[in-house]
Amino acid sequence: MSALPRTPQPVSTTVPKPQLYIDGKWVEGESTIEIAIVDPATGATLAKGRGASDAQVDAAAAAAARAFAAWAAMPAYDRGQILRSAAAKLRANADELARVMTLEQGKPFAEAKAEILGSCEIIEWNADEGRRLYGRLVPSRQSNVQVQVVHEPVGPVAAFTPWNFPMTTPVRKITGSLAAGCTCVIKPAEETPLTCLAIVRALEESGLPAGVLNVVYGDAAAISTRLIDNPAIRKISFTGSTRVGRMLAEHAGRMLKKATLELGGHAPVVVFEDADLERAVPQIMALKYKNAGQICISPTRFIVHEKIFAPFVERFANTATSLKVGPGLDEKTTMGPLANGRRATAITSLIDDAVKAGATIAAQGSAPEGGHFRGPTVLTKIPLTARVMTEEPFGPLALVNSFKTFDEAMAEANRLPYGLASYVFTRDLANAQRSAAAIESGMVAFNSARVAWPEAPFGGVKDSGSGSEGGSEGLEGYTVTKTVSLSW
Repeated sequence: MSALPRTPQPVSTTVPKPQLYIDGKWVEGESTIEIAIVDPATGATLAKGRGASDAQVDAAAAAAARAFAAWAAMPAYDRGQILRSAAAKLRANADELARVMTLEQGKPFAEAKAEILGSCEIIEWNADEGRRLYGRLVPSRQSNVQVQVVHEPVGPVAAFTPWNFPMTTPVRKITGSLAAGCTCVIKPAEETPLTCLAIVRALEESGLPAGVLNVVYGDAAAISTRLIDNPAIRKISFTGSTRVGRMLAEHAGRMLKKATLELGGHAPVVVFEDADLERAVPQIMALKYKNAGQICISPTRFIVHEKIFAPFVERFANTATSLKVGPGLDEKTTMGPLANGRRATAITSLIDDAVKAGATIAAQGSAPEGGHFRGPTVLTKIPLTARVMTEEPFGPLALVNSFKTFDEAMAEANRLPYGLASYVFTRDLANAQRSAAAIESGMVAFNSARVAWPEAPFGGVKDSGSGSEGGSEGLEGYTVTKTVSLSW
C-alpha cells in the first residue's frame, strides 16, 4: 500500500503504566475511572491506570497558570531549544515508541514510526516558528508617536486530542502552544495516552520547567467541562468529531475563550476524464487505507468521470483486495485493525445499510478473526440515501460514484456540510483552476494525496472546524494581538 519501511520489531507486549503529569510530577490518578490500554489486534489488556480526579484537573490548570508568566517571558530562542531537544530524543527512540503506539492504537509499525518521525518535523517547525512571531510598526500620523502591533501568548491552553494519531495531534497542540509562549494542559484520548506521555518525558528530559505542560485524562466529558470552566484557561484546542466540537465550542463561547477546532470530514476525490490513473490510484490508496481509514482527511467519496469509471474501479478494487490485514507488529501487515470495537461495529453497519439501499460491493478484502479487524471495502453506485453518503465512515471504506459534467462533480463535492480536505486528479490546468475556486474546503490537493505539511496551515471550513494548526497561522492561534501607542 505504501513505501514506508518495514523495520523488524520486538514482539514484547510490555507497555508503560499510564500516569498523569501535573506540575512537573508523575502521579497516579485518583478518580474511580479506570484507564485500560487495550491492544486492538487481540483485545488483550496491556496496562491499567486511574483517571484524574476533579482536584487533579484543578491542580493541572493551577500549575499551568503559575508557570505561564515565566514561560511567556523566556526568549523564544530558548523555548525553541527545549522543543528541538525533545524532537531529537523522540527521533532517537522512534523504534520503541512506534512499538508502543502500535500496541495501543493498532496501526502498522511502519506507519507508527513514520508518524513519530513526521511529528519530530512538526516540533522543529514550531520551535523555529516561535522565533518568527513578528509584530509590525504602523506608519504614524504624528512625528512624536510610534504605533506597534505585537503578538503575545494568550495564556494557559486546554488541549483535547483523539486516538487516531496519538503523537501527531498532541504534538501540534503541545508544541504550537509552547512555542508561542503559552502553557498547556492536555487531555489525550483515554485509549491512547502512552504516546502522548512519551512526548512529555522527552520535554521533561530536555529541561521543560514544571507546570508548563500537564497531562490529565479519565472522564473525558467531566474533564473537558472542568477545564473550560476554569478561569485560568484562556484558549481551547480540540481535534475530534463535529458533534463534540460543537459542544466544546458553545461552552468556550459562553466563557469568551478562543477555540481552534479541527473536526470531522468526508473528503471528496474528483477524478476527471483526463486523470493519470497509474499515478492517481496508488497515491489515493496509500492514504485511503492508511491507519485503516481512521483519518479525518481520508479520501472517502470518489467522484469519477463516467468514461473512466470502470477502469478506475477495477484498479482500485484490485489494489484494495491485495492489502494484507493483520496485527500491526507483523512486518507483512499493510493495514492494521480498527482502534476499537465501536469503529468496527459502525463500519459493518454502514456497509449493510448501503447494500440494502442498492449499493454494490466492488471489493472486500479478507481480515483475520478476532480483534477489531475489518477488510478494506469498495462500494460503487451508492444512492445518496445511504447513511454512508452523509455520515463520515472513519474506516476502511471507499465510496465510488460517477459524474458527467464539471458542475455535477462540484455539486457532489460540496454537498455535505464538511470542508476539511479535498482531492482532485486532472491534467487539465483549467479544470484544476476552476476546481480550486469551486471546492469548499480548507485544504485541496491536486494530483496528490498529501495536504498536511508542518509549514502549511491544517484546518477546515464549515462543519469541519475553525482555525488552523501548522504554518505561521497555527502559532498565531495561540496569541492575542496588542496595539501599543508610544508618545513622547
